[in-house]
Amino acid sequence: MTLDLADYEAQAREAVKLFWGNRKAALAKQTDAGNQDAGARGAVTAGKNLDGFVAMVQSLVEANELWDAEICVRKRSLVLPGFYRPTKEWDMLILRRGELVAALEFKSQVGPSFGNNFNNRSEEVMGSAHDMWTAYREGAFGEDTSRPFLGWLMLVEECDASTSPVKVSEPHFHVDPVFRGASYIERYDILCKRLVQEGLYNSAALLASPREAAADGQFRHLSELASLKTFVTEFAGHIAAVAAR
Repeated sequence: MTLDLADYEAQAREAVKLFWGNRKAALAKQTDAGNQDAGARGAVTAGKNLDGFVAMVQSLVEANELWDAEICVRKRSLVLPGFYRPTKEWDMLILRRGELVAALEFKSQVGPSFGNNFNNRSEEVMGSAHDMWTAYREGAFGEDTSRPFLGWLMLVEECDASTSPVKVSEPHFHVDPVFRGASYIERYDILCKRLVQEGLYNSAALLASPREAAADGQFRHLSELASLKTFVTEFAGHIAAVAAR
């Protein structure tokens, strides 16, 4: 397995800089065009702000010598069949000789509306995994195929709204104590860890990054299991194993 963690951390910092830079440029463009209601949504809908992470993953595939991999990043080639729904569009797919090697999602959340968005992201990521693994079990990706790698990378803005303790509602039953007083960023870390611990994802990474990271690409992780290092290591190991077959 070929892996230079320092190199991939540097690539991740460049991806973070690109993320914040693209958002800022998108908002400026819409403001110049006279769209006063664009707000944060304008930055989200203007383009693929997480393309830097897509490039990082692609470099991992190349570094681990999976030369005959088909790396899908264009919209029309990102669709896989589901079980509870006809299809699901992923952010990146990797195939080899007609076999699914990996399916990945790259998501982000920027304030101020962390509450509803956290719930929506949680339901989405859990549902997508359950749908995918059921479809895999039922042979949607071919018979007798190896289990693919399923990965989720989440970048969350680090700010007062995402790092402050959040109250929980307990009108009937007590919630898991781990959520009491947890901030939204901490809730995302718990989500990522449990997605992996419960076998829904091979790896799930959380990157906490402030807006000021547009200048230097700074980010941090809250736990080792949900870190970029673990994500990169697990993914590289899977790709190296496929390449060795």
